[in-house]
Amino acid sequence: MAQKVVLITGCSSGIGLTTAVTLARDPQHRFKVIATMRNLNKRDKLEETAGDTLNRTLEIKQLDVCDEKSIQECIDSIPDRHIDILVNNAGVGMIGPIECQTIEEMKVVFETNFFGVVRMIKEVYPDMKKRKCGHIVVISSVMGLQGIMFNDVYTASKFAVEGFCESLIIQALKFNVYISLIEPGPVVTEFEMKAYEEAARGDYSGTDPVTAEMFTNMYLNNSKAIFNSLGQKPDDIAEHLLKVILAEVPPFRHQTNPIYTPLTALKHADPTGDLATDVFYKMVFRYDRLMHASLSCIKLMRWKAQKSHISNSVTFSHFL
Repeated sequence: MAQKVVLITGCSSGIGLTTAVTLARDPQHRFKVIATMRNLNKRDKLEETAGDTLNRTLEIKQLDVCDEKSIQECIDSIPDRHIDILVNNAGVGMIGPIECQTIEEMKVVFETNFFGVVRMIKEVYPDMKKRKCGHIVVISSVMGLQGIMFNDVYTASKFAVEGFCESLIIQALKFNVYISLIEPGPVVTEFEMKAYEEAARGDYSGTDPVTAEMFTNMYLNNSKAIFNSLGQKPDDIAEHLLKVILAEVPPFRHQTNPIYTPLTALKHADPTGDLATDVFYKMVFRYDRLMHASLSCIKLMRWKAQKSHISNSVTFSHFL
C-alpha cells in the first residue's frame, strides 16, 4: 500500500507536534508526514522529537494559515500537490472578560481558528474531489458544541468551524471525501499553561469588580482544577486521531474525552437551552464545592487506573 501524504498545520508544539511524530513513527510506515508551522525558527523541538524519522517519513515546511501565498507555496512544493489527509490543527486561544478584549484581538482568533481552516480546505479540497478520495480532519473542541464562560470568542470560532464543516460534509461525501471533527476537552500543553499564567497576571480594570473577581479567582481556579483532573495529554489526542484516520468509514464527530459527552448533550435534550444553562449556572455558582470534590475523586481514580496499568505492563513484560 502506498504511503498516504498527511499535511498537518501548527506543528511547533502540543497536539500538532505529537500527532506529526506519532504518524511518522507508524511501524507500518503508512504515512508521509508534512509537518508545517508558521515560524520555522521554532522547529528545534519537533526535529529533536522526530529523531530518525526526520527527512524520511517526516518533512518540515513553513506554512502560515493566515497567509494564502504561504499556503499555496507550501502545497506547490509537494509532488503533484497530492495530499491524502489534511489535519487542521493550528489555532490560538483567548480567555477573559470581553470588555477587556479588543475587536482586533478577536479578529486574530477568527483569522486563525476559522478562516485558517477555510483557507486550507479551499486549497486541497478541489484536488480531493477530482481524485474522489481524501480526508479532512479538523481539531475542534467540545467548546465547538457547548459554550463555556469566559471563552466567548474562542468558543465562537470553534462553533463557526463546526457549522462550516457540518454544511460542507454533505457535498463532500458525494465525492468520497470525508471530514472529521476531533473534539477534545482540556488538553495539557505548554501553550495552554502559558495562556492561563498570562491571564492570571492580566489587567482587568476595564470591567467591573464582580466580573474581574469571577474571572481571576473563580474561573482560573476552577480551570486549574479541571485541567489537573480531566486534562488529556497531546499523546492521547494523537492516538484518537490515528484511530479516526484509519477507520474504514471515518466518523464526522469524535470526542476524545467521554466525561464531556453528557455535558455537550444537554443542549440537545432541551431545545429551549434552559436545561444546559441552568446546569452550568448551578455548577459554577451554587455547587462549586461539590464540583471540586467530584474533580478530586476523578483525579484519584485516574491516578489509580494509570498506576494499575503501569503495574500490569511491568508484570506482563516480566512474564515475557
